[in-house]
Amino acid sequence: MTSMNDSGNDSGAARWPHILSPFRLGSLDLPNRTVVAPMTRISADADGVPTAQMADHYAAFARGGFGLIITEGTHTDTFQSQGYRDQPGIVTPAQVEGWRQVVDAVHAAGGRIVLQVMHAGALVQENRYTDDIVAPSAIQPAGAMGARYYGDGPFHMPRAMTADEITAVVASFEASAANAMAAGFDGVEIHGANGYLPVQFLTPETNTRTDGYGGSLENRLRFHLEIMAAVVRGVAGRGLAGMRMSQSRSNDFNYKWAGGVDDAKATFSALAGAGADYIHVSTHQGLGEEFGSGHTLAGLAREFAGLPIIACGKLEDPANGEQLLAGGEADLVAIARGAIGDPSWPNKLARGEAPVAFDPEMISPFATLDATAAWRAANGSSFAD
Repeated sequence: MTSMNDSGNDSGAARWPHILSPFRLGSLDLPNRTVVAPMTRISADADGVPTAQMADHYAAFARGGFGLIITEGTHTDTFQSQGYRDQPGIVTPAQVEGWRQVVDAVHAAGGRIVLQVMHAGALVQENRYTDDIVAPSAIQPAGAMGARYYGDGPFHMPRAMTADEITAVVASFEASAANAMAAGFDGVEIHGANGYLPVQFLTPETNTRTDGYGGSLENRLRFHLEIMAAVVRGVAGRGLAGMRMSQSRSNDFNYKWAGGVDDAKATFSALAGAGADYIHVSTHQGLGEEFGSGHTLAGLAREFAGLPIIACGKLEDPANGEQLLAGGEADLVAIARGAIGDPSWPNKLARGEAPVAFDPEMISPFATLDATAAWRAANGSSFAD
């Protein structure tokens, strides 16, 4: 973390003029450009209902000054979409009510919160509803499950989805977006990144279909665009509709789009055409240039989509975020580990204080809220701002 003094002479807006400047995202007036990135925290109850502990967790980010909070990925049906043990859903009345308590706590603390919705597809580590795992094609995912999320061993072999099942999944995204609005969220973000079902459709190695969802990039993008349009319908103008995108996958960090800049242009412009209010770009390279373009992946999204862009990836050091924003590569910066390390990260920047650095022990042995609470108790801090 960049060092900071406590004198007040080298702090706040004077040091981080872009990060700490306000921004209007759709209908939301954000006090600054900081965003809590979505993070899998596997801390809902056994029925996928958000808990009081989760409400406290998200409200802490609002108290800590984050301009926008994006939740962990939340499953969209009671069939195949769940990917992790104790992952929350947004399907049943109890799940919706649980999320309403989270939203109320965030709003009471002055925050703004967007629900991320996701379908794991083939990347299922545990699903309370079924052992029937689906994907675009019957191809076993590369890599292995994550031990921090109770996973063990290789991923299972999925079966190929039928056309009717694809239609049903698209409908589940629309219903989940409507449920999010009923719970009071300020918007809905689709998890179209990191190897989950939309990426499985987009990637030729995991999509060998010969129907309208396979083959050309246009066909492989179809699922992304259909669920984007579905979420736009679900929010019905009452909240934001966004999409998280990445090249890398949770089971393959180094994956790149084969078509380079051409694929980026086709993908990001198509998402804008499908009604997205913003695009959230995740990369493991941080400020790294993509495809010899002179831009980061976020910068390419900003150029080709013409939408507000959230950048995520190695931005816990505020100097990196400030550089990205100052260079016009993005409009907002999202952090994950830095937010776990210190929920008051933005307020600390504004005061010229160094936020508490992330420690891997905060999410060990499992990435639960209990693990983080235990670390904080052991280190003598409640992180109250």
